[in-house]
Amino acid sequence: MGFADFLTDAGLSTLESWVTTRSYIAGYGPSQADVASFKALPSEPKVEKYPHAWRWYKHMASYKSEFSSLPGDPSKAYTTYGPEKSEATINPKDAPKAAEAEEDDDDLFGSDDESEDEEARKKREENLAAYKKKKEGKTKPAAKSIVTMDIKPWDDETDMKELEKNMKAIEMDGLTWGASKLVPLAFGIKKLQINLVVEDEKVSIDDLQQQIEADEDHVQSTDVAAMQKL
Repeated sequence: MGFADFLTDAGLSTLESWVTTRSYIAGYGPSQADVASFKALPSEPKVEKYPHAWRWYKHMASYKSEFSSLPGDPSKAYTTYGPEKSEATINPKDAPKAAEAEEDDDDLFGSDDESEDEEARKKREENLAAYKKKKEGKTKPAAKSIVTMDIKPWDDETDMKELEKNMKAIEMDGLTWGASKLVPLAFGIKKLQINLVVEDEKVSIDDLQQQIEADEDHVQSTDVAAMQKL
């Protein structure tokens, strides 16, 4: 029977049950089974009501650019996947049968049955190894943060242009300086407020502050006014 209409609560409940113990609709990696099911959903499942379906949906969304290259038959409808018996059954006595059907996972890389012949087992392992190699080759975008930093001078006679020049002379892999402005403090003293973008794994904010504060002729102290993940 496969999945029911994802426009209904019953259909979404079937999907929720199916992916509760699975990362993918069929097998051990993303395939056209996931693509067909993903496209059949009118919108992102509500995380409060369908947490596992939501997790699967967000995971598959990261593969959107690769949908056409994923293994499997793109002509198959999403209703050909999922449990053989709909888990959103009307008659409670049919529920055990649905649970049994759920265990029949359509293995993308072949059966795990102990009786499979040597050739089938070898083919399955080759497919699995190829998928793992492809997955390992994918590079994730670097995690970045945007930081707003306050740099306070010693007094109102501090050369703020020279202060900013010295600060921006600091170069670090993963650091990008942004716009800056002078913000009044008190008694004619102004602080320099600047935005910068950093790659979290490459730039330590503490180390950067120490380098800025090393300009003791101009800098009294530094503070992180705001920080937000990109």
